[in-house]
Amino acid sequence: MAKRKTTKESVEAEKIEETAVKEEKHKEIKVEEKAEAKKKRAPKPKQIIVSARRKMATARASIKAGKSVVKINKINLQAIDNPHVKMMVSEPLKIAGDYASKVDISVNVCGGGQMGQAQAVRSAIAKALVAYTKDSELKKEMLAYDRFLLIDDSRQVEPKKFKGRKARARFQKSYR
Repeated sequence: MAKRKTTKESVEAEKIEETAVKEEKHKEIKVEEKAEAKKKRAPKPKQIIVSARRKMATARASIKAGKSVVKINKINLQAIDNPHVKMMVSEPLKIAGDYASKVDISVNVCGGGQMGQAQAVRSAIAKALVAYTKDSELKKEMLAYDRFLLIDDSRQVEPKKFKGRKARARFQKSYR
């Protein structure tokens, strides 16, 4: 066999081809590594946002995996002074039991009075727990305990009309 003569041009062409092949392999490895990294990543913990209304109050509850912390307008549930309100807000947590101990709940509430806000928060927490767990048994328990835990109560105060002191009452005449 005859020896092939190598010239500078042919040597350079071979080097260019080798580097191109190495770059392609390197790119393929990077793409494979990225795909594996995506598979290995733990899925983000789900967060569910639910809203509820009662009278003029609106509550928005955000629920995610955590250590059983319940905050209402950035104040811990244990710091609420009124025992009636505290009991009312904690009812859905007692019904949920185990589920409530594995989640953090943050509620923002505005509008209305103290009791309207408490009832809106109570409903928002119950809805959030049911949506987060997707448990039909929990939903049935909540509905059996109180229907208004999962269904918004649409009743509101009737507005005052003219010619009267309240919505229905009229001014009385003192003569005749």
